[in-house]
Amino acid sequence: MTGRVMVGIFTNEGDLLDVTNTVRARGIKIVDVYAPYAVHGLDKAMGLPAPWRIPWTCFALGLFGAVAKTWFEYWTTATDWPVNVGGKPWDSLPAFVPITFEIMVLFAGLSAVFAFFWVSRLYPGKKAVITNVGTTDDRFALVLEESDAAFDPDEVRALLESYGAVEVTERAEVVIR
Repeated sequence: MTGRVMVGIFTNEGDLLDVTNTVRARGIKIVDVYAPYAVHGLDKAMGLPAPWRIPWTCFALGLFGAVAKTWFEYWTTATDWPVNVGGKPWDSLPAFVPITFEIMVLFAGLSAVFAFFWVSRLYPGKKAVITNVGTTDDRFALVLEESDAAFDPDEVRALLESYGAVEVTERAEVVIR
């Protein structure tokens, strides 16, 4: 999407949380918030949906890995290549438990990583969109979309400055979502 955005730069995370709640309550669309570290409560202030599907993906693919590995090991030892070692049974399921657990953890961990990259739209070679140079060091940036004619830039600028914005810029930029 291309359009005009307004970027407010803050130095304090408390000010950022307060202005994010106020802006969202006024119905102004928040494009994104950039912070040098995770800010507790920012997801609720932005109105992001609480339940995330990554834990369910992790559980499902971990379970799939455990079942597929158990089936493969059972098929290998009992059907494809049964080897009688000391009169032990070919299909000894208790012997499969340690490696089944390890494969389950491997599948669950890899699925969580890949699901995170998929949801976040991160891929090798993706260009970073930097709103302000200091946002990776000690600044917080709130990016608002100027979506319609009801968006009054002067009023929003005054609102951001009343919450302690050290810099407010308005620009046209391409936002990739």
